Amino acid sequence: MGEALAQARLAGGAGDVPVGAVVLSPSGEVVGAGRNLREVAGDPSAHAEVVAIRAAASSLGTWRLDGCTLVVTLEPCLMCAGAILQSRIPRLVLGAWDPKAGATGSQWDVVRDARIGSKVEVVAGVRAAESAALLAEFFEARR
Repeated sequence: MGEALAQARLAGGAGDVPVGAVVLSPSGEVVGAGRNLREVAGDPSAHAEVVAIRAAASSLGTWRLDGCTLVVTLEPCLMCAGAILQSRIPRLVLGAWDPKAGATGSQWDVVRDARIGSKVEVVAGVRAAESAALLAEFFEARR
């Protein structure tokens, strides 16, 4: 989570919402890192999770990220929950919950929906206070 928080700080420093993510290999090695790049890249799909998943797939040479873990500072949205399922990531570690748009346990629970068939293990609340503080500081500065 430390590396994901570092990525979030980079995103916030560049004017994007401070969310960061890393993908860990089955052995625990960082194989992909990402931060929100929507403003920087002008890309609505450039969420931290998608950027990290793309980097991991490139690093590993496969889109199937079986056995990997996605670590992210904020609960993934619907799009990112879909990307988790599509990339076959079995484990998600998140910092802060997103009560407005979260799709992995708060508003929706897409990654554990029985109708889909996939079950992603969700570990929530890891360094949640730090993750939430980054977001609060970012939005307070813009009000």
